[in-house]
Order: sequence, then C-alpha cells, then structure tokens
Amino acid sequence: MNVKAIMCDIDGTLLSSKGVVTAKTVEMIKKAREKGILFGLSTGRDVNSIQTLLKTWGIDGLVDMIVGTGGAEIYDYTLDIAKAQFPLDGRLIKDIVKHYEDMDCNFAIPEDGILFAPKDDEHIQMLSKADRVPYQVVDYDEFLQNPKPKLIIICKPEDMDKIIERSKTFHSDEFKSSSLKTASVLYEYMDPRVSKTAGLIEILKLHHIDLKEIVTFGDADNDYDMTLNAGVGVVMANGSEKTKSVADYITDDNDHDGIGNYIEKFILGE
Repeated sequence: MNVKAIMCDIDGTLLSSKGVVTAKTVEMIKKAREKGILFGLSTGRDVNSIQTLLKTWGIDGLVDMIVGTGGAEIYDYTLDIAKAQFPLDGRLIKDIVKHYEDMDCNFAIPEDGILFAPKDDEHIQMLSKADRVPYQVVDYDEFLQNPKPKLIIICKPEDMDKIIERSKTFHSDEFKSSSLKTASVLYEYMDPRVSKTAGLIEILKLHHIDLKEIVTFGDADNDYDMTLNAGVGVVMANGSEKTKSVADYITDDNDHDGIGNYIEKFILGE
C-alpha cells in the first residue's frame, strides 16, 4: 500500500497517559513526513484547543491537517483552509440537557478552545484538567441562541451505563441527532452527518487523497467508523473491543510507542 497520509486520534492513542507524544513516536512521525507522507489528527477535540496544545504535546510543526470535533471541523495547515459543518441547533441541545437534568452529570460545549458548561462542578473541572482546556460557566439559555458544534455529557465511569440507558428514551420531533460514548466518562451528541470518516473525506479531498490511501490510529468507540473505512485501520492495545473488532492491525498501547512502532515497521520499513 502506498500510504499518503497518517491520521491519528489524540486521547488514548497519540498521547501517552502522561499527556505527551512519546519520543519514538515523534521521531517516526518526522521520518514519515520526510518521505512526503502527510500527518494529521482526527479527534473529538475542537480545532482551536488542539492548536494551543501542539507544543505541550511535543508535535508543534509536525501536523499537516486536523479533523476536529468528531468530524464537524477541519483545518488544513498546508493550505490554510478552515471549515465547519453540521452544528446542532441550540433548541435541540436545551432539550437534551433537560432530558438528563435529574442525573449526576454535567455538560460541555467545545468552542473557540474553551469548554462551556452550565454549572461548575467536579465533572467539568475534571474534564478541563484532563484535556488541558479552560472552561467557562455560562447561561445556556443565552449561550444556545446559536447552533453549537456538539454537546458533551460528563459523568463518573460507574454512571455511564445509566447515561447510555437514558439516551435511548431521548426523542425530538423537530431535530435529528446521534449520540455515542466517546470515553469512560464522556457521552456525546452531534448531527448524524458528523463522523470522523466524513471529516477525513472532506480534508483528504483537498489533497486528492482517497480514504484507501491512509492509515488511521484510534482507540475508542468514536474511532470505529474511521478504522473501518481507512485503507489500514490500526487500533491501540488499550482500545475498545468494538473498535478492535474492525481493526486491520492492533498495535502496542499508547504508553509503549504503539504508533511509532507501527510506522517504523510497516510504513518506513516497506
């Protein structure tokens, strides 16, 4: 396979549990780019917050393109093109929040590199600290006058099953939405047309690259479609069973150079 681009999920995939990219993986990304292979990120995080953290993660200057907010946003460094598509209507988000209001959870909307929450509690503090993204408490009635990229529900891991169960009874006659668990403590709502695959198609078009010419790396359920549709879908050893079920290859975990080892052996070693 002639690999033209490598696209990586961030949390649990590219970042180690220490919140950085391992030295070996950085080295292999550099070598792949020297061979003319594009390197990009495909993540649930929003583009703005990613851009502020590239230096912290140790990959500043190595990223050619970003698929952000689970596929709702793209940004291309080589061409300086930014696009956003398919936001959720503010009224729909209000209805979703109401549907969960009696549960022990909080909500976050990522926009402009900030997590906007309706209240301050341990849930939003935990997410802000873990993702190194600042948060602001705002009045959702005011804030949701305009459409927003997506809605994140934050809960304790032991409450996730209840959140998933509750999601089955949410319905809107007016708006369509899809939802899925994206981490042990995160459950997200977005427009049904939003997916990492849709974002990848959009950004790869700019470079005349087909999905079948890329290698993707992921770990969680929201990497399932990208893993399934890529030329080669690689999943981390620490990945979810659902996403592993469609992987072409399972590599080492995110603390043991999973991405670097794969690039060295199968992309540079060809």
